[in-house]
Amino acid sequence: MELGLATFADLSSGVSPEQRMRDLLEEAELAEQVGLDVFAVGEHHRPDFLISAPVVALAAIAARTERIRLSSAVTVLSSDDPVRVFQQFAELDLLSGGRAEIMAGRGSFIESFPLFGYRLGDYDSLFAEKLGLLLELRASTRVTWSGQHRAPLEDLGVYPRPVQEQLPIWVAVGGTPESALRAGTLGLPMALAIIGGMPERFAPFAELHRRAAAEAGHPRPALSINSHGFVAPTSQQAADESFPTFAAAMNRIGRERGWPPMTREQFDASRRLRGSSFVGSPQEVIEKILFQHEIFGHQRTLVQFTVGSLPHASVMRSIELFGTEVAPAVRKALP
Repeated sequence: MELGLATFADLSSGVSPEQRMRDLLEEAELAEQVGLDVFAVGEHHRPDFLISAPVVALAAIAARTERIRLSSAVTVLSSDDPVRVFQQFAELDLLSGGRAEIMAGRGSFIESFPLFGYRLGDYDSLFAEKLGLLLELRASTRVTWSGQHRAPLEDLGVYPRPVQEQLPIWVAVGGTPESALRAGTLGLPMALAIIGGMPERFAPFAELHRRAAAEAGHPRPALSINSHGFVAPTSQQAADESFPTFAAAMNRIGRERGWPPMTREQFDASRRLRGSSFVGSPQEVIEKILFQHEIFGHQRTLVQFTVGSLPHASVMRSIELFGTEVAPAVRKALP
């Protein structure tokens, strides 16, 4: 089991973007120091999140670390150019000595589509086409390709090439069976986001992913479970400290999407064993990861601690507990 962190570098606390960037680098450095496996940075194009170009932040992290794997979470491939995405992550792979990964997704927010001149009506076809091109770029230095949404390539070389023979490409999936089916059919690992509801409700997505891969003749693909969380010395402390910021962040987004406000009862329900979030004491988080492994048999868990305006010191303490207490126990139970 690989254990790691994902972050959107939330700016809602009012901290300056410059300070938030420094905090982000410290979080990544500590994640490596305490033995975590992956650090992933999300892409957004809105004022409440810092990172619009994950590969730039990951390159800075690469210069400060030696071992931890570096991923986007996600790269909004639908509104980007696969050629540039591949080139940028190939350079990150060279900078980091072979630690780069791409987590490609359609995006849970839509700001990037008008920003880069794409139609929301092409939401799904953009992703399918661009993912196909990205895989061709990974497979071959010279590519001949044509599609609907981008100028064709006629026996053109794409450089540089990464250190890794195959740059890892994960497909991020929220809640659509079609996305899980696509990832499996292509033989790609899937990152399944669970930020609400009971985890067992998402088990069919994992099964669909694996069955599609088998039917297409691919080996069993890896699965990551990505969720919100926060670790503190005690369960009560974890809940009391994180609820106000979690609720504020979710309610901010909920006002845009028509969700009702998050209540403390809903938050506490998500903390239970059969809930979605990893908020609690180290022992509670250990038990929950192992419980979900019984459901999914997955190979990776990524937790997002920086939901809302949690103080940097609290996030750092949470990372330390996750790396020094949670991770060793999970790895011992799942050798």
